[in-house]
Amino acid sequence: MKTVIFILLAFVQLQVTAQITSPKLSPKATLTQTVGLTDIKIAYSRPSVNDRVIFGGLEPFDAIWRTGANENTVISTSDDLIFGTDTLKAGEYAIFTKPSKGKWVVYFYSKTDNWGTPDTWEDELVALEISSPVRILREKVETFTISIDDISTAGATLTFAWDLTKIILPFQVPTSAKMLASINKTMAGPGSGDYYAAADYYLNEKIELKTALVYIDKAIELREGSMPFWMYRKKALIQAELGDYKGAIASAKISMEGAEKANYQSYIDSNKLSIEEWSKK
Repeated sequence: MKTVIFILLAFVQLQVTAQITSPKLSPKATLTQTVGLTDIKIAYSRPSVNDRVIFGGLEPFDAIWRTGANENTVISTSDDLIFGTDTLKAGEYAIFTKPSKGKWVVYFYSKTDNWGTPDTWEDELVALEISSPVRILREKVETFTISIDDISTAGATLTFAWDLTKIILPFQVPTSAKMLASINKTMAGPGSGDYYAAADYYLNEKIELKTALVYIDKAIELREGSMPFWMYRKKALIQAELGDYKGAIASAKISMEGAEKANYQSYIDSNKLSIEEWSKK
C-alpha cells in the first residue's frame, strides 16, 4: 500500500513539475516589416553576450553560423529583394552567415528546417550569397538583433548586430514597378480616388508631374459631395513642383477656403505657409 501511495505521489509531483515553464536563454523573436509594397518577416532566436567573447570565440571565424540560436533563422518575403546587382527571389529562406574579422558572408539557404547548421552543406540550396564589411560599434549590443532599417518606399537595409559587430545589407524592392503596373491597370476605368492616389504617388516620387496634374484635375472633376480641399492642396503642390507658382497659389486659396468651411486647421495653416512662400518666387 505504501508503495502504491509513493508511486501516486511521485506521479503527481511529476505532473506538477511538467507544468512549469522556464524562460529561454535565447528567446524567439519575430520581425514583420512592410517596405514599400513588400511584406518581410524574419523569425529568429536571440542569444546574449553574457560576458563571453563572441566572434572569434563562441562563434569561430570563417565557420558557418546559424545566425542566432536554436532552429534556423528564417526570412520570408512577398517580393524579390534586390541586393546591389543580385536578386533574392520571393519566398522563404534560412539565413546562415560566415563571420570573419573583416567581413561576413551571408547565405540565403532554400532549406529552412535544420536545427542549427545543416549536417551536410549543399551549395545548390544557396539561393543567394552576399559579402558585407564588418562595422565596429562603440557601444555593445548585448542581445543579438536583426532589424530592417533606413526604410523608404524603394528599399531598406537588413542589419545584423551583436556585441561590437554590425553588418548592413542595403536592398531594394520593386515598389515602383508594382505601383506603375497598378496605376496603368486601374487607369482603364479609374474613379476619383484612383486618380488622386496616382497623382499623389507621382508627386511623392517627383516623376511624371505633368501627368500628375492631369490626374489631380480628373480626381477633382469626378469627386462628388463636399469640396475636396485636400485635392486642391495636392494640386497646388504639384503646380509648385512644376514651377507654376501663380497657379499653385490659386489652388491653395481654393483649398484653404474649403478647409475653413470644414474647420480643418492643419490644411488652413499649410496653405497659408505655402502661399507666403510661393508669393516670394
